[in-house]
Amino acid sequence: MTTLANGLAILLVLGGTFFMLVGSIGLLRLPDFYTRAHASGKVDTLGILMFLAGLAVFEGFSLTAAKLLLIIFFVAFTSPVATHALARRALLFGVKPWYGTSQEHKGNR
Repeated sequence: MTTLANGLAILLVLGGTFFMLVGSIGLLRLPDFYTRAHASGKVDTLGILMFLAGLAVFEGFSLTAAKLLLIIFFVAFTSPVATHALARRALLFGVKPWYGTSQEHKGNR
């Protein structure tokens, strides 16, 4: 059972690391605030949750794992709300979304 739990923990940690890496690249490469906010929201939600879940599985049934699960619960509810609030405030303060470079979208602004 410990080999299976260790394998699952490694997969979760590597999956979380992958999402954090891809989201970090997205923060650098994406064109505007809203797409970057989407990438950072995915880093927070998917990357950190998978990473913490892997650590909780690796720890087993203990007080530390329970604390990690509480952190997972807290991040799962607060991170999407914070990302939405930032994007909403940016829209209300007049930050324009990126419409792309094609001519067909220029008339829809």
